Amino acid sequence: MSSLTNKELLDAGVHFGHLRKKWNPKMAPYIFMERKGLHLIDLNKTLVELEKAGNALKNIARSGRKILFVATKKQAKDMVKEYAQKVNMPFVTERWLGGMLTNFATIRKSVKKMQSIDKLIEEDSITKKEKLMLARDKAKMERVIGGIAGLNRIPAAIYIVDTTFEHIALAESRKLGLTTFGMVDTNSDPTIVDFPIPANDDASKSIELITNYLTNCIQEGLAERKAGKADDPEGDAHSEDGGDNKRQRRTRGRKRKTTETVDFKQEGTEKPKAVKEEAPAAVKEETPAAVKEETPAAVEKDAAPSDEKKEA
Repeated sequence: MSSLTNKELLDAGVHFGHLRKKWNPKMAPYIFMERKGLHLIDLNKTLVELEKAGNALKNIARSGRKILFVATKKQAKDMVKEYAQKVNMPFVTERWLGGMLTNFATIRKSVKKMQSIDKLIEEDSITKKEKLMLARDKAKMERVIGGIAGLNRIPAAIYIVDTTFEHIALAESRKLGLTTFGMVDTNSDPTIVDFPIPANDDASKSIELITNYLTNCIQEGLAERKAGKADDPEGDAHSEDGGDNKRQRRTRGRKRKTTETVDFKQEGTEKPKAVKEEAPAAVKEETPAAVKEETPAAVEKDAAPSDEKKEA
């Protein structure tokens, strides 16, 4: 990753800030000096923060997560869109819709509706006027949400060109706990951004230089991810083997449980059979004997008093 130099930053005008009356006191650590009513940004600190942000973006891209590019300013939206498409990342360059992140489910419905318009236009059942109206609606929706059409879930990070201008996007991303990267000028608050990059966010050259550097970092992270997948097929095989072993253990455990239940059921079915077999035998053997032995004695006892009475 080729790092930038102070001369490149100076040539792009990264050091120029806003007027003194518009400054934010929290930007004091990043301000080098004041000259003719303008604050000048310390480029040494810009390089340090830029390197931190580049490494963080590289790690996020290596992990395969998405990074959302946001820049709706006139001088920034075209180049940010170009760099986002270069690394196949989602972007918002026309207008930030309220709730684009916090109400992501509704935005996804709008995206699906936009994608279904193509099928409606191809149908022959609708009139020419209806096709024209659908085409206009699709063009309007593509302009606003076309950059996030391929975004199926909330991104892991967000890169904002002007944090003061895009305060709604920054507030939503902070509410959801996303990692935030942003260009902060002397009128911005660097404490509300995870990786602030002190730089001039109004000059097109400054925006292009910073965005190009961060895009190169993302490209390196994607390349490392691709190379890691190609170089470690054995690791994937080991992981698959590990998964198979776990599955085998689970199936063995299930088999054990099933065999135990089957044995229990078998034992439960054998016990009643034993009772049924033993009970009739006991009844057959005991009851006749008791009847045969007891009844004669009882008859003799009952018959004896009657004979005595007759003799008397």
